[in-house]
Amino acid sequence: MTSGKTPPTDWLETANAFQQNLIQQWTQVAQAFPGAAAHAQPGATDPFAAFKAFMPQAGAANPFGMAMPTAGAAFPGMPAMPAMPGMGDMFKNASGQQVSFDPAKLLEIQNQYLKDVTGLWNQGPNVQPASDRRFASDAWASNPMAAFSAAAYLLNARTLMALADAVQGDAKTRTRVRFAVQQWIDASAPSNFLAFNAEAQKKAIDTQGESIAKGMANLLHDMKQGHVSMTDESVFEVGKNVATTEGAVVFENELFQLIEYKPLTPKVFDRPFLLVPPCINKFYILDLQPENSLIRYCVEQGHRTFVVSWRNPDESLAKATWDQYIEDAVIKAIDVTQDITGAETINALGFCVGGTMLGTALAVLAARGEEPVNCATFLTTLLDFTDTGILDVFIDENFVKYREMQFAEGGLMPGRDLATTFSFLRPNDLVWNYVVGNYLKGETPPPFDLLYWNSDSTNLPGPYYTRYLRQMYLENNLVKPGKMTVCGEKIDFRQVKLPVYIYGSREDHIVPIGGAYASTQVFPGKKRFVMGASGHIAGVINPASKKKRSHWIGSATQFPKDVNEWIASADEQPGSWWTDWAAWLKPQAGKQIAAPKTYGKGKNYTAIEPAPGRYVKAKA
Repeated sequence: MTSGKTPPTDWLETANAFQQNLIQQWTQVAQAFPGAAAHAQPGATDPFAAFKAFMPQAGAANPFGMAMPTAGAAFPGMPAMPAMPGMGDMFKNASGQQVSFDPAKLLEIQNQYLKDVTGLWNQGPNVQPASDRRFASDAWASNPMAAFSAAAYLLNARTLMALADAVQGDAKTRTRVRFAVQQWIDASAPSNFLAFNAEAQKKAIDTQGESIAKGMANLLHDMKQGHVSMTDESVFEVGKNVATTEGAVVFENELFQLIEYKPLTPKVFDRPFLLVPPCINKFYILDLQPENSLIRYCVEQGHRTFVVSWRNPDESLAKATWDQYIEDAVIKAIDVTQDITGAETINALGFCVGGTMLGTALAVLAARGEEPVNCATFLTTLLDFTDTGILDVFIDENFVKYREMQFAEGGLMPGRDLATTFSFLRPNDLVWNYVVGNYLKGETPPPFDLLYWNSDSTNLPGPYYTRYLRQMYLENNLVKPGKMTVCGEKIDFRQVKLPVYIYGSREDHIVPIGGAYASTQVFPGKKRFVMGASGHIAGVINPASKKKRSHWIGSATQFPKDVNEWIASADEQPGSWWTDWAAWLKPQAGKQIAAPKTYGKGKNYTAIEPAPGRYVKAKA
């Protein structure tokens, strides 16, 4: 090695090899996304062949058709992810043509790459430790070969992303390419492989191989349970140490159970409160622990609280439709809550897809001339699907048609595949972090209630799912007056004039802040929009007692179309948004009356079983 400014001839050859390797990697990336045909079979020497056996394979059901880089000769051991037919080539534009590059940018990238390679060479054995947290341990810094491999990987990663940024095309094509390249980059990190992970190797030496044995045991355990462990799931039990707020199931049908919670105050508001969680997940994200339970918080505020607990669909619901979920679940839950309490109107809350369904139900009821809901809260909810964030890269006409054909006669979208897709929206945090920790280091992830809930997946009926894909994600018909018919009624949100509280999380990757804010343009009545810090879950589940994070409040009357204009004029407030919402809801809740002593009402609505009920305990 040399410290001079000009690399020697042998290094020029090495740099050229680097560049050729980069070109080869780019080719592999491009070939990893043409659809199912590109799936590579694991080789006989693949050390992770067993792991691949329980990961989704080519053609497996994946909710958004996410094509993932597959295991190839250059990166043996990488978990093989589904490459979906119908997705279309991520490296083609909307017209089906291969993407092109700006020649000037390509030359600039090439020159920068050679410059960076020269700089890396000139560092010699004194390669600076990578700032990336995957390579932050002393084991990487103290091992010149490991430090060099990390630095070379990061250099190649930067160059690949620069190539992705140089793609010429429409915004969706460019986003697809960036997403595809980023997935491949994250999957191919040297930290993901025992042969290159200096930290895992050091631990194997320090523990005399015990970490490897534990890693294999963890791998076998995860193969048996069918998914990568994110937490110690043996610690948790629904109804025992999660979902523990006291209550009873007072109604059930084939789609849901309705839970009524025991009052914690001597008096309650006479207008009851109904929560509609997403049916893509289980309701107890709203009731993990007493100190962070939104459900318990509602009860403590004096609201007579009811919650929809969705059934985890099996084959008996394989033909269930979006309309059935609106009519026989959301609208039915509103009716039953009214019947039990005797209230003329109720207050309601919808979270994520639950908010989309609640909004749809309100529009159906408005079309019928009915207004049983006094005010509504929408948490990280999409009604206008113009801005769907990263999920948009997976949706196109071919993919939706493929799904419609797949579920033409009914069927179930497996919960595991839904969970896999959402995990790969943040692969370093929710996939590779656990692959490295569980299998390469032999670590058992610590108990964490949120990650236990995240692993407790739910199925979706195929017809429900495909209607959701086409009418909302693809065609955005829900907010087009009269364009979409649900339960025999044309949807028109101009008729839904009740007061609404709309919440969006600033860093949400599932419902972007712009998508959540777009609902302010949908409802014609009084509204309040609040933005919270953090993401889709942590932003919502932010108990007031913790006094963590912050939230932003803007004008109560001015809602410009662009969310960035609203953000620029909003004022930051310390702590959780819960207190602001509670203050908004209280005047909407009616007068105070004596808290009921029993659950349900009469013979028609008796306590069927204690909360959280049996529906939530069914596994996908």
